[in-house]
Amino acid sequence: MTSMESPEERLAVFIDHENVAIGARDIGYRFDASPLMEALAERGKLLVRKAYADWNLFSDDRRNMVDNNIELLEIPQRSDSVRKNAADIQMAVDAMELAFTRDFVSTFVIVSGDSDFTPLVAKLRELDKRVIGVGLKGSTSAKLPSACDEFLFYNNLEGAPKRDSGRAAPAGRSKKKGTAKKSSSKASGVREMAPSDAGDADKPASASSQKQDLRNLERVITRTLSGIQSSSAGAVQASNLKRALLRKDPTFNEQDYGFRGFRELIRHLEEQKVVVLSEGTAKGDPEVDFPAAPRDEDAAFQLLRDTVKELMVELGGDPPLSGLKDQLRKRQPDFSEKDLGYSGFLQFCKAAVTKDVVEMDWEEADEEYYLYVEDAEKPA
Repeated sequence: MTSMESPEERLAVFIDHENVAIGARDIGYRFDASPLMEALAERGKLLVRKAYADWNLFSDDRRNMVDNNIELLEIPQRSDSVRKNAADIQMAVDAMELAFTRDFVSTFVIVSGDSDFTPLVAKLRELDKRVIGVGLKGSTSAKLPSACDEFLFYNNLEGAPKRDSGRAAPAGRSKKKGTAKKSSSKASGVREMAPSDAGDADKPASASSQKQDLRNLERVITRTLSGIQSSSAGAVQASNLKRALLRKDPTFNEQDYGFRGFRELIRHLEEQKVVVLSEGTAKGDPEVDFPAAPRDEDAAFQLLRDTVKELMVELGGDPPLSGLKDQLRKRQPDFSEKDLGYSGFLQFCKAAVTKDVVEMDWEEADEEYYLYVEDAEKPA
């Protein structure tokens, strides 16, 4: 690391597993540590990963936690004690001990929606530690987010999985706002997905294995760059981008894709108009950014608008966000919002709303976003 580079964040993650697992279940999600670890890897180096629970009660979650290199701390259930308090106290003690004995840990991540951790967060910040909170929308205390330096809602993370509830996705909504239209999901060809992860299984058109691998790599890089930019205010240097890629996948090697070095890889991405490079503060370490007008962005927005208009006619109402990405892919098989630098389909749709391409409303009763075109005759 050169003297011109900013120091790398060093993170310690503490997971109140019972709280987030039950909270996720109550709002229709399944807590999977992988999306969280990936999001945190974009922010810095993960030094400590601990999760607290009576693991006999969460045996199905063990494999996922171990696969993410998370240390499982057993808090057994006893008839003469309150398990919740025992887990909270142990987690708080371990966090404070680490804060006092490991000065190089700069950021603490508290994964829980419990307001009981608010004093812990306050004390860590008094010790000049940055605190990131993680919880579930709908099951997080209102006190906790405001106490943290940053708060992430798990259900907004890229790839957060929904539980199989057996409930069919709403197929459409009446064109009049506020009235729901219940029609057959078979007619629309849509399926239920998480709003933050709608249609997120990237299945591009057929290509050679090498070209397909490179296309997938482009998407990983744009997604990672977007994540770094969302969590930091400064420019993203190529070296920081590569470190984030290695934190996500320590086996990453640009030579596997036919490049002699990372600089050659990002130069290739610049030629493909995936990113733009500019001279950075350190010689030989350029700054990486997205183009002012990402490739094919206008065409992608037009595809979204046309698809929404067609589905409004087909359904007789406003199409839901769930399954909409599949509908776009029926019309353009290689569509992916990640090619344009968006971390997820919901973010892409919100950008389309900002640019007056489509409109989008949240229906509380259906727990679903609906998209529509206000004026069908209005040019894109």
